[in-house]
Amino acid sequence: MDTAFAVSPDCVVNCVRYGRDGSRRDLPLDEISDVLAVDDGSFVWVGLYEPEEALLDKLQEEFDLHDLAVEDAHHAHQRPKIEAYGNSLFIAVHTAQALEGQVSFGETHVFVGARYLVTVRHGTSLSYATVRARCEREPELLALGPTYGLYAVLDFIVDNYLPIVDEFRTQLNALEQDIFAENFSRDTVRKLYELKRELTTLRLAVAPMQDITGQLTRVHTQMVGEEMRLYFRDVFDHTLRVNDATDTLREMLTAAMSVNLALVTVAQGEVVKRLAGWAGLLAAPTLIASWYGMNFTHMPEVGGRYSYAILVGATAAIVGGLFILLRRAKWI
Repeated sequence: MDTAFAVSPDCVVNCVRYGRDGSRRDLPLDEISDVLAVDDGSFVWVGLYEPEEALLDKLQEEFDLHDLAVEDAHHAHQRPKIEAYGNSLFIAVHTAQALEGQVSFGETHVFVGARYLVTVRHGTSLSYATVRARCEREPELLALGPTYGLYAVLDFIVDNYLPIVDEFRTQLNALEQDIFAENFSRDTVRKLYELKRELTTLRLAVAPMQDITGQLTRVHTQMVGEEMRLYFRDVFDHTLRVNDATDTLREMLTAAMSVNLALVTVAQGEVVKRLAGWAGLLAAPTLIASWYGMNFTHMPEVGGRYSYAILVGATAAIVGGLFILLRRAKWI
C-alpha cells in the first residue's frame, strides 16, 4: 500500500476479489488493475469510509473512473441520483440510522462497472460488512457479478428505512394522547414539529430511491441483466412501500398539528367565555351601585327606611337570575 494511504488506513474497509465461483481473496489496492486485466469472470469489491482525496485518485487510476463521478465522491451532500458514464454507473443515495432516539443521515456513493463495485460511505451509516457476508453465503448469486452486490447494498439501505418509519409511527401514536390532553403543552407542539422535520428529511432520501431503482430496472439494461432486474424490482417495491408510509405519516402529522392548534383555540375560547360570563355578573351590581352612588337629592327610594335592603335584594335577584341563565348557557 502506498504511503499516501497509510495516513488513514481506516478509510479502506475492504478490498476483495470475488471469483466466478464466489470464492473470496483479499486484495491490495495496487493489484486491482492487474486483476481486472485478466478476463476470468471475477470482480473487485472495494468498500471505503470517508476516503481521502489521494485514495479516490488512486482508485480512479485503478478502475479508470470518470473525473466527474470522482469529483462528486470527493464531497458529501450530493443529491440522490444515478448517472451513466460509458460502461459504468455512479449512484448517490442517502442512508438513515436511528441513534439514541434520534435519526442521523449519511450518504453512500457507489461506482459500478462490469467487473467492479466501489462503495463510499460518508457520515452516519451502518457498515456493509453484513451485506458482504450475506452475499458470500450465496456464491451462486454472487457469481452474477457486481450488480448483485449493488442490489444487496441498496436493499440493505432501504431495509434500514423501515424500522425508522415504524419508530416514527410509534412516536406519533404516543403523542396523540398529549394532543388531546386537557392542558396545552408547548413541548407537544415541539415534538410534533421535530418529528415532521425528520420525516420530511427521510422522505427526501426515500423518494429519489424510487427513480434510481426504476432506472436500474428499465433503463440501464446494458449493465443490469434480465435476472438482476427482478431483484431491483423487489427493492423498488420496498422503496414504494416506505415512501407511501412516509407520505401517510406526514399527512397524519399535519392533521395532528392542525388538531392541536384547533384544540388550543377552542380552549382559549372557553376561557374567554367564562371570563365574559363572570364579567357580566359583576357588571349588574356595578351598574346599580354606580347609579345610587351619584349623590342626587331626588332619586327613587333614596329616603326610604328600607331602601338599602331593597337595593341589596334587587341586586342579588338580578345577579342570581343572570347566574342561572349563564350557567345554562355554559358560560360559567
